[in-house]
Amino acid sequence: MPTSPYTSVEILSQKDLFRRYLAEHNFNVPKYVGCTSYTEALEEIKNLTLPVMIKPVDSSGSKGINKLTNVDQLKDFIEDALSYSREKRIIIEEFIEKDGYQISGDAFSVDGILKFHCFGNEYYSSSVVKDFAPLGECWPFQMKPEIITELEKDIQRLISELKMGTTAYNVEAILGKNGKLYILELGARSGGSLIPQITELATGVNMVKYVIKAALGEDCSEIEMSPARGYWSNYMLHSKQTGRFKEISFDENFARNNLVDCVTELKSGDNVHAFRDASDALGTLILKYSSKEEMFNVIENMDQFVHIIID
Repeated sequence: MPTSPYTSVEILSQKDLFRRYLAEHNFNVPKYVGCTSYTEALEEIKNLTLPVMIKPVDSSGSKGINKLTNVDQLKDFIEDALSYSREKRIIIEEFIEKDGYQISGDAFSVDGILKFHCFGNEYYSSSVVKDFAPLGECWPFQMKPEIITELEKDIQRLISELKMGTTAYNVEAILGKNGKLYILELGARSGGSLIPQITELATGVNMVKYVIKAALGEDCSEIEMSPARGYWSNYMLHSKQTGRFKEISFDENFARNNLVDCVTELKSGDNVHAFRDASDALGTLILKYSSKEEMFNVIENMDQFVHIIID
């Protein structure tokens, strides 16, 4: 099947290889170390300034990721990260204080040229155990246009140097308070949590179609940039407590005016765990809004509109 170079995809798929590549090619990258054990991590962390993020090199959805503020947490966090790593490798990297929203969304290249992207804003909640695990993204992008221009240039340079072909990407980036733009992820795949479906609703571009066409080696040259229209978000359904799922209840006006789709396989009586990462998600909502003000009001007060009933 047609694809991009194996080595390039491997670099994009493993965080330690990706951080090393970024550093060697003069991209902005947080200070980091790679480890395979607690003993090694205990020594290497002396070279970093707390707080730091501890991550499996080959996981997704915030699984196995923890923010370490005290070295006493190190052993538990290393074991958690290793439990999610197929390669049994982790990275520890200095925490980036972000300026504005974390940037998230999908992109697509044709013959190594970045032809399309739809970036949005990740949002979080302080009411869950890991307040750095995103609960969703919202569109359109809410930061200055020049940030997009800089991100486009960095992504194109990465795509060119890695000799990527015709493929989709899931992008995660942060503008640091130091003014530097950091690409955290350029996964050679579409995003989860119904991002391709919302991208189509917002832009009219059917990313699923182009991913299939690319896999079949068909011509994808007609894909082109289309700005996001309207206001949209996804939302990871989750519980704040562990127990047995009973039902999902929506505010009546919210269900009528904002809810586009609810995708879940949950059945009454299923066991659920208090939210820690994407593995605890109970499903995903697609939401629409009439204005930016309404969008952020709902996002910031989601507990008023969505109720997960647990026995």
